[in-house]
Amino acid sequence: MYFLSGWPKRLLCPVGSPAEAPVHVQSDPQRTLLAVLAAARLSIWYSRPSVLIVTYKEPAKSSSQFGSYKQAEWRPDSTMIAVSTANGYILFFHITSTRGDKYLYEPVYPKGSPQMKGTPHFKEEQCAPALTLEMRKVLDLQAPITSLQSVLEDLLVATSDGQLHLIHWEGMTNGKKAINLSTVPFSLDLQSSRAGSFLGFADVHIRDMEYCATLDGFAVVFNDGKVGFITPMSSRFTSELHGVWPQDVVDGTCVAVNNKYRLMAFGCASYRSDGTKKDPLKINSMSWGAEGYHLWVISGFGSQNTEIEPEPKSIVKQPGILLFQFIKSALTVNPCMSNQEQVLLQGEDRLYLNCGEASQTQNPRSSSVHYKPSSLAEGGFESQSLSTLLGHRHWHVVQISSTYLETNWPIRFSAIDKLGQNIAVVGKFGFAHYSLLTKKWKLFGNITQEQNMIVTGGLAWWNDFIVLACYNISDRQEELRVYLRTSNLDNAFAHITKAQAESLLLSVFRDMVVVFRADCSICLYSIEKKSEGPNTTAGIQVLQEVSMSRYIPHPFLVVSVTLTSVSTENGITLKMPQQARDAESIMLNLAGQLIMMQRDRSGPQIREKDSNPNQRKLLPFCAPVVLAQSVENVWTTCRANKQKRHLLEALWLSCGGAGMKVWLPLFPRDHRKPHSFLSQRIMLPFHINIYPLAVLFEDALVLGAVNDTVLYDSLYTRSSAREQLEVLFPFCVVERTSQIYLHHILRQLLVRNLGEQALLLAQSCSALPYFPHVLELMLHEVLEEEATSREPIPDPLLPTVAKFITEFPLFLQTVVHCARKTEYALWNYLFAAVGNPKDLFEECLMAQDLDTAASYLIILQNMEVPAVSRQHATLLFNTALEQGKWDLCRHMIRFLKAIGSGESETPPSTPTAQEPSSSGGFEFFRNRSISLSQSADNVPASKFSLQKTLSMPSGPSGKRWSKDSDCAENMYIDMMLWRHARRLLEEVRLKDLGCFAAQLGFELISWLCKERARAARVDNFVIALKRLHKDFLWPLPIIPASSLSSPFKNGKLRTVGEQLLKSQSADRFLNLEIDAGLSNVQRSQSWLSNIGPTHHEIDTASSQGPQMQDAFLSPLSNKGDECSIGSATDLTESSSMVDGDWTVVDESFSTLSLTQSELEHISMELASKGPHKSQVQLRYLLHIFMEAGCLDWCIVIGLILRESSIINQILVIIQTTEVDGEMLQNIKTGLHAVDRWASADCPGYKPFLNIIKPQLQKLSEITEEQVHPEAFQPVTVGKTPEQTSPRAEESRGSSGHGSIPQGEVGGSGMVSGKEENTTCAEEEETFQDGTYDCCVS
Repeated sequence: MYFLSGWPKRLLCPVGSPAEAPVHVQSDPQRTLLAVLAAARLSIWYSRPSVLIVTYKEPAKSSSQFGSYKQAEWRPDSTMIAVSTANGYILFFHITSTRGDKYLYEPVYPKGSPQMKGTPHFKEEQCAPALTLEMRKVLDLQAPITSLQSVLEDLLVATSDGQLHLIHWEGMTNGKKAINLSTVPFSLDLQSSRAGSFLGFADVHIRDMEYCATLDGFAVVFNDGKVGFITPMSSRFTSELHGVWPQDVVDGTCVAVNNKYRLMAFGCASYRSDGTKKDPLKINSMSWGAEGYHLWVISGFGSQNTEIEPEPKSIVKQPGILLFQFIKSALTVNPCMSNQEQVLLQGEDRLYLNCGEASQTQNPRSSSVHYKPSSLAEGGFESQSLSTLLGHRHWHVVQISSTYLETNWPIRFSAIDKLGQNIAVVGKFGFAHYSLLTKKWKLFGNITQEQNMIVTGGLAWWNDFIVLACYNISDRQEELRVYLRTSNLDNAFAHITKAQAESLLLSVFRDMVVVFRADCSICLYSIEKKSEGPNTTAGIQVLQEVSMSRYIPHPFLVVSVTLTSVSTENGITLKMPQQARDAESIMLNLAGQLIMMQRDRSGPQIREKDSNPNQRKLLPFCAPVVLAQSVENVWTTCRANKQKRHLLEALWLSCGGAGMKVWLPLFPRDHRKPHSFLSQRIMLPFHINIYPLAVLFEDALVLGAVNDTVLYDSLYTRSSAREQLEVLFPFCVVERTSQIYLHHILRQLLVRNLGEQALLLAQSCSALPYFPHVLELMLHEVLEEEATSREPIPDPLLPTVAKFITEFPLFLQTVVHCARKTEYALWNYLFAAVGNPKDLFEECLMAQDLDTAASYLIILQNMEVPAVSRQHATLLFNTALEQGKWDLCRHMIRFLKAIGSGESETPPSTPTAQEPSSSGGFEFFRNRSISLSQSADNVPASKFSLQKTLSMPSGPSGKRWSKDSDCAENMYIDMMLWRHARRLLEEVRLKDLGCFAAQLGFELISWLCKERARAARVDNFVIALKRLHKDFLWPLPIIPASSLSSPFKNGKLRTVGEQLLKSQSADRFLNLEIDAGLSNVQRSQSWLSNIGPTHHEIDTASSQGPQMQDAFLSPLSNKGDECSIGSATDLTESSSMVDGDWTVVDESFSTLSLTQSELEHISMELASKGPHKSQVQLRYLLHIFMEAGCLDWCIVIGLILRESSIINQILVIIQTTEVDGEMLQNIKTGLHAVDRWASADCPGYKPFLNIIKPQLQKLSEITEEQVHPEAFQPVTVGKTPEQTSPRAEESRGSSGHGSIPQGEVGGSGMVSGKEENTTCAEEEETFQDGTYDCCVS
């Protein structure tokens, strides 16, 4: 709970001879003064500021008589120091302060500063006092002194002749003989017979000893290495002593005592540190400063320094005083802090919180240099509190008000409210509080009131009030005070209640205050909010007093006292339901023993309606029961959550080296009657790797802090810096940390055959973001322990854990993630418990969890023969193809090739499993990835040129379809790809076919050439047309309004053909194609006649002007990724006027100066065709089918795009090349079917069919005559201007705006392989969101 911070400071000692180097440091009982000994020098240092006050130097003559100084001990009132010397003398020094206003150091303030006047204790608090040292008495014990200890008003001295001397501080022996250690009986424990064995050696003496006040005795170390404890038989320290010792310790060297926990720690010679520092620091002596913020250390010589660095000026060689700085948890001094879910550390002048983000989200102006979000916070946790408390590893640091610190250093207590928005601190006098929202401190306005109160029992927050127990100096009265946070800090606004005895501990539970007092009694108060006129205060009334003097030997031993709702009954068996809430019990930590006293409900119960509200709280308490040992901290909450009753009604204990414990309630399932033989609570121990400082109850997390070090090795390069502290010591930082503990509890419940309870607990936590990790951890730990055990396990837990995990949908992922993080040697043991990996693989396929199935393939590849791997990989490949999981498909192609080429003989690398991500979770294929065209995810959003992607892929995929085609494995993969492509075409899924070809680099054109008369044949033109309209979100055409009458009448649009629209239930889109030409064009003229007799006009209008612009408008409520106005209205680059103005129309409709008729005019221009992306995709598919000679599909796409130039181009191809007669007949039949369908169901297609009627007639003639010209016949420019018209490029399958000249792309004809790679790259690009410029000639 104490953490090193930063680098140590070195205090400047007076430069003198090596004989005057400091060897020992000892602080006084108040820890404000420190005595530093050298061989013949005694110095007194002040703690803050850390300055030397006075030095006594022994004259050379007396120094040779006394010998060098060895040890110092302070009198309890800090007025005397006893110093032992090497020759058996004890020197008594008196410390006197110089009277008057003389101080050694004083702060200097400007004139008129408020600090100079009106501040009580001003001089004492802010100035280093001027002291004098005077040797008053010398006592000769005639034997070397080995240890010196102050005991109340006496001084206990151990000498090397085996004697114990009790000496008064005035330098007189007490008249009794010294005690000889050889006469003290020792036994193995204090309870055994008094007549124990004796030391029995003449030369045995005490090497080190320390007084333990709470045990009333001495922990001692003897010169022969034995250790023990000596205590007087009666209350006074007399010659009747008795000792105990452990028999097995024979190498003791030193001892330290913890009075609070009644612990003795013995240092042994056999202990070796594993430090590997170059220059080990030897510590001669150390002592704590005030409140544990500093550790004063006397450093000695390093073991190698004298040999390595002979220079006399080496700073490392010179012993000095080092000051190590610490920060500590607020729980060390205020263990009953009401907010138990936040970590609060207090330093000498600042506070460290783990809740800085809460204030930052509410106050945008605030900033912190320590703010750095981590991946955990970015994960988007559902619980706001969780992301706030776990935000990152750094702290929110609050600097304590310097005004308050000047007169009240050091800070003794601190507390944070339940919302984590307000902090209160207590120094030497008074207190102050701080708001994290306003970033302001609030201090006492009247400094006399502040300096008149000393907080004794800590403080706590209750709603907006600060509750504290204090001592009123002027009235000499113990008080309990409540201050309102929002009012001025003044006693006039405080509620003050007098207390009977000094308060040592204070805590708040719901609307009750619990106070533990120095007379070993516990007092319960009720607290309630009161409004007295304009002032809001809180009233406090005594409810109950409980005397604990029978159970508590010393009040100092009580570590914490809290009131909780925890009881041995979990509320189901209680007689009245509200008793579950009010079943209060007192938890008292007595020197590490957790004692519980419950309300005694055995007597007659008072019914709610007959009782006063306060009366039911006055039930007496039962006799105390010990719940646990070695307890350092206790956490509990009074919140209720029906979903997480286990966690919220549990009691959490931190037990130091024994880890943590949880006292967990056990609930019957579905509120059935509990079994009589089952306990209603169970204590479960579990180990964690951090020191717990807070518990997040609902989130099943423990929060803590950890020390980390940073080495500055770069400083070694400078020889002058070799002795700097920055080189000798690492820089210490304190970081936040957290740990999951749920898997430990679940495992403990399963070990105890409480699987039903484990299931209830796990189900209540299944929504936590790290719950999958919990299951994985539990499975992994049990597997590691049992599979690597040398001894046979009679009752293995792994089958139970495996069965438990199957209750959750994450079972399959948990098993495979665990397996891939475990050695291959343990897999057989694992799968013997969880099931055959082949069965698990098939379960993944049935559950459509392909990513997890792929992980199981790695397992199968290592555990089964290649044939089994191939069989399962084929299954997965086909499923991935069907679902369009292209990343997975690429990996499966690589996997199948690896099996075929013999790569499978070497087990694949199995890195750590990751959570399924956007890449599909296939990091294990990293070393085997196939090199296809660039993924569309990596394509920048800028305009894209296809010229870069025309080269063949250099990876295995390029080789696969070039020189390795004859390989049987490749043929096997190709057969699967062909089969899938055939299915897609048969089901008229052209969009899926395009994605499939683009993502997997499938050679679509060559395959279509082969399948032209089979799978690539259009069987039903009408069904194909409907399916393409649906897949590409392309609206069915309707009769445009402008062909019947003027579109505008009185500024409003007249919609025509409403019944027609109603009949088109599948068509969600309103399409109006109108003439949006220049003003001199007659609006009454139909756009059909405006096309004109020549195709040249069509081409110019469609590519250059706003005469016929096609757009797609959809309701905003429509779902689907294609339906947003933004993506639907991207026009060609040439129509810059409409394209550029569209965003203005969209964003600032009200600010435009356009009239409504003009806006309708523009919108009707844009409302003709489907999304731009669909247009690009359709044109690309047209290009593919044209190259492959699938003219029937070209006709279908031409009909959808409603462009007669496409039909013209097909007619030219039929006239100039040899075309299969069956295909021509199929086209003719299909077009007749379309015509019939258009007449009956879709009149919107009739105008276009009328336009291309001459071409259709010509086609019909060619079909009937089977005319096949011998040579290529050039076409006149008037009919289809192939080279000059901008539409020409588009009509040949251009996928966009014609930004690349034909010559740049490559000659008139394309090599199939090169073209196919264009297919691959372009399709991957165009089938993703975004707009790109691309052109294929």
